[in-house]
This record gives sequence, C-alpha cells and structure tokens, in this order.
Amino acid sequence: MSKPAIVVFAYNEVGYRCLETLFDMEANVVAVVTYTDDPDEEIWFRSVAELARSRGIEPLLDLDLKDQQNVKTIKKLKPKLIFSFYYRDVIPEKILKIAKLGAYNMHGSLLPRYRGRACVNWAILNGEKETGATLHRMTSKVDRGEVIDQEVVRIEETDGAKEVFLKVCDAAAEIVARTLPELESGRVVGAAQDETMATEFGGRRPEDGIIRWSNDSRRIYNLIRAVTHPYPGAYTDYRGKKLFIWWGKPQEGTSLGKPGEVLSLDPLTVATGRGNLRVLRAQLDGEIEMDGPDFARKNLNVGTLLGQD
Repeated sequence: MSKPAIVVFAYNEVGYRCLETLFDMEANVVAVVTYTDDPDEEIWFRSVAELARSRGIEPLLDLDLKDQQNVKTIKKLKPKLIFSFYYRDVIPEKILKIAKLGAYNMHGSLLPRYRGRACVNWAILNGEKETGATLHRMTSKVDRGEVIDQEVVRIEETDGAKEVFLKVCDAAAEIVARTLPELESGRVVGAAQDETMATEFGGRRPEDGIIRWSNDSRRIYNLIRAVTHPYPGAYTDYRGKKLFIWWGKPQEGTSLGKPGEVLSLDPLTVATGRGNLRVLRAQLDGEIEMDGPDFARKNLNVGTLLGQD
C-alpha cells in the first residue's frame, strides 16, 4: 500500500529537523514549500531548501499562497497530509482543506500557552522554567486547533534563546517521529485546547530589546538571554550609541546605586531597580564584542549612567 502524499511548508531549524525526520522515515514527501533566505537576517539555521534538493525535491520558493495559480499547483499534487513546520505565513483555509487526512502545524510552545510568534523568546523573557513543542491541527484560527501531541523541554537558568530553541527542535522531531504512522493511517485523535489556559504574544522587533534599568536585575537578565545571539540583542543607550549587553548575571537584593549606574569596572556591575547586573559580554554598535571588564576599562567610569527610562 502506497504512503499518502505529503506537502511540507517549512523554514528555520525546526523546519529542517522535522522535514529531515520525514525523509528518514521514508514518508512520501511530494513537495516542499519554503523561503529564500533574507540577506539582512542572521541565518544561523540550516537550509530547508538545500535539504529538499539533497533528497531530489526542487523546493517551491516564496509562494504567494493567496495566488490562485499557486493554490492550483498544490491541488495538483493531491496531498493527503499537509505539514507546517515553522513556516512564517498563515496557510489559507482553502489550502488546508486539500489534505483529506488533515493539515498540521508544529508550534514552539505548550499550547494553549504562548500562542503567536517568538514563543521561545517570550517564555524566557517571562522567566518560565519549561516550554516545549506542540503538533496541532491547523484551522482558520491560528494556533487554536486540536492538540495531537506535545513534548516538554526544560528551560535552565543559564539557557539563552538558541539553547532553548534547539531543545524545542529536538522535541519537534521526536513528535513527528512518533505521530507520523497514526497521521498517515488517519487514526490520529486530537484534544481540544483549554481556552481558560490560553495566552498569546505578538512578534518581537529589535527595538523591543531596550533595557529598562528601573526593572529588577532578574527581569533584565531574562531579557538579555531571551534576545542574545543569534537574535538582535538587548541594549542600552551610551553617548548616543547602542550598547549591546550580550550576556550577564543577576545579583539580587538591594540595589547599590541609581538604575543604570556603573558601580564597578572589574567586574563590570550596573545598578538596577532592584539588585545589580554583572555584565559579562558587551559591544558598542559598530565595534567588536568584548568581555565586560575589558569593555569597561576602555569605555566606562565608575558612576557612568547608562540608558534612559
């Protein structure tokens, strides 16, 4: 008996890992829809397009999914299953309905919590101790369809966004591996999401990385690790330039100075609204990244006031 045809919409490392899992399980992937990389974006993840080509499939790039001709192209493929693995655009319902065995999305949180975009970054910023991956049925309402499977991942105290994201990638690939047989057979059973537990967050912009020194040191630390490399970074103002703080360590307790005041150079320590922040990696915009004390000796003085609230 032939396996059902699958069309995959995918991007980013989650897209790569999940598509790779489908290929390794010899799923009948008939098309891969993905994007051309943006030259202005830091591309740290592997290419879905290159993976597809390595398996003999020429990817469909940058499709306008509202274009009727593109809808017809997908219909001609006669997919029984559709997957979306970190595809950045909402897939129209008229495409979802093509798949007789269903259309499914991999989301980077434990739905119904953290619906929306940048869910890993938001979870870290909010100080969560765990997140995960969720495979759910796609409907006209984004991130609201029945949950098929979930996998929890731990957020450690010293994890940055990339470390957590890679754990989510592992979880997503594991979910694909264990659910594919049921999805292909049509025997999969989903569970409705509990709307009373739902939370939703929007996308994040580089300017959302500004440090508010009046916040407590833990909140500032969570922001730093939520947007550190390969993301745009947390920053403060210094002499009219952006001063990026790529890593630090919170020191909780009573603050020893005004919020944003440099208290010492080695270790580089800055006062916050509650407690202090030890700065371990820093960089002025357009210059090289440095260890905190080296940066401080070159650029700062005790008593220097950073940023603005």
